[in-house]
Order: sequence, then structure tokens, then C-alpha cells
Amino acid sequence: MPLIIPVFIPHQGCPHTCIFCNQHRISGQAAGASVTAADVRHTITLWLNRAPGRKGDDVQVAFYGGSFTGLPLSRQQELLQAVKPFLGNGRVGSIRLSTRPDYIDGAAVAFLQAHGVATVELGVQSLDDRVLEASCRGHKAAHTYDAAKHLRSQGMETGFQLMLGLPEQSTRSLMQTVKEAVALQPDFVRIYPVLVLQGSGLNSLREQGMFQPLTLEKAVAQAAWAKKFFAAHDIRVVRMGLQPGRELEESLIAGPYHPAFGELVSSRIMLQQTRKALQCSGSSTRQALSISTSDVSIFRGMKSSNIRRLKELGLEGRYVLITDREQPRFTLRKLSTVPMKN
Repeated sequence: MPLIIPVFIPHQGCPHTCIFCNQHRISGQAAGASVTAADVRHTITLWLNRAPGRKGDDVQVAFYGGSFTGLPLSRQQELLQAVKPFLGNGRVGSIRLSTRPDYIDGAAVAFLQAHGVATVELGVQSLDDRVLEASCRGHKAAHTYDAAKHLRSQGMETGFQLMLGLPEQSTRSLMQTVKEAVALQPDFVRIYPVLVLQGSGLNSLREQGMFQPLTLEKAVAQAAWAKKFFAAHDIRVVRMGLQPGRELEESLIAGPYHPAFGELVSSRIMLQQTRKALQCSGSSTRQALSISTSDVSIFRGMKSSNIRRLKELGLEGRYVLITDREQPRFTLRKLSTVPMKN
């Protein structure tokens, strides 16, 4: 994995305040704070000094939090030019940024490529126009289709950010969004459950009884389904759940927050795989199951919840677990059966 050097520009370049958004509380940066070119250079230097052996394609500078291509062109140039010396001396390989789908066209892509940008993450959130309108996104699904076409046609690495539990978003709507996202073939996806934060429009709706966030159980179930669907189509899910932090937890009002949300999702998928592998096992044999050495905690589940569930299902003694350092993470393999001991 490359070293990602994050530069946060919370809410800068965003023409709308989405109903779920309060990025200043999430990032911990004060409203109105403006990142300067000197700030960018200082951040990059600080991170590089901490990792002196990392350079070139092993390092990427990332502008997070706002809609980068929504900034005035002079402001985009100011921030990107601050990275240029590090690109020139080979200490940084490329730049990544996030933006809105309606702020990407052919001219924007050409400008970004000319300034060393290799990766663009689109704040897609949903591909259901009714959900987008209810969330005050200010763009339509068609903008995502157009943006993805422009990025992919020029060979840009493309990521999608999707959300679970948006206003007016049913399970069917989410499933359709995931299927349509797969058809657009992004290189990777991030999945975030909607949280109700102080100062967000969702909090007002919740107080009026007009919005109910997903439960943690339902959010985990939906994220697990989405991750499996993306994996089946060779699309990486690189993150599930917001990065935990003091600012986020202090501003949290309601919603399916867990500091290890991604691990909960992976554990649920592992349990599903284990049950499927053992469903035809006989009472006279045990099934040998192989997992990555790094996945033991995921196999067991949070506070051994998966082990307890397997016991409840009568499957506790039906398997032998083998760990393999060479096995890819988040996979489970069936090996030969082992006779049960008397």
C-alpha cells in the first residue's frame, strides 16, 4: 500500500450543504479555515520525514474533505503547485483528490492530469435521483455516469464513495445503486453508513420524527451485501465506515457508528462463508477450513460473537481451523475432511 499523505480542505468547493454533512466537525478543522500552499508543503515534508524510505509511486498526496474541482481554478493551481516540487524530485509519485460528479468534465480531467493527479474519488453517495434530491446533493445520477466516462476514458484511477441509510433510500434502492455502480467499473469503492451529526440537516429531521437512521445491525448487513457484490465483480472496497476520532464521536447524535465498523462487516461475511462451508458436513467428520493468519480475529468475530453463533447452530465441533500466512485476506477455503475422534 502506498503512503497516503492527507491534506484536508473540509467543505471547500462544495456548492451545497448536504443534509448529512458537517465536515468541519468530522475533520476537526474550524469552519472558514483555509489551507495554504505553505500548509501543503509543510504537511508533505512532515510525513516524508517520518517515512524516509518511501518515495515515488509509493507516496501519494491526497486532498480530502471538499469538492476539489469546485474550487476556483486559481485555488486549484495554488494547491497543486505546492505538490509540484515533490513530484519533480521523485519524493511523491502522484496526487489523489475527491470531488462531486457534476464537477468533472473533459477539461477538468485534462487539467488534473497536467498537474500530476492520478486518482479521483467521486462523491456518488447514491445513483437514485429521488435519494439524491432528498439528501440535497444538487446533482443527479446522470452526472456520475458522465464523470466516470470522462475519467475512465483518460485512464484515471476512479473511486466511488457510497452511503448507506440516506433519506428515502430503501434496501432495494441501495441494491440498485450498487449494481449500477458495478456497471460503471470503478477501480475501488468506499462505503459509509449515514450518521446524524450536530449541526447537520439530518439532525433537524430526526428531531421532527422525519428521519430514522439505520440500526448498526442493518448497516452491517447492507454493507456486507454490497462488499460481497463488489468483490464478485473484482472491485475493491477499500474502506467501510468513517475514520474514528474524538471530533466525530463528540459530534455524533445518532446512527450506526462503531469504531471498527469495517471489521464487523468482514466478520459477518466470514461467518456466512463458514456456515456455507459447513452446511453439508456430516456428524462423523470435521471440515478443515483455511484462513489467512491475519484473519483470526475476524473469523472469531467481535468478542467471539461468530464462535458463539456457530455453537448455537450446532457447528462448534464440525471444523478444524488452519491458518496460512500466504492465503489472501478475507477468504475461507475448504480443505479435506478429518475423521471425528471418539
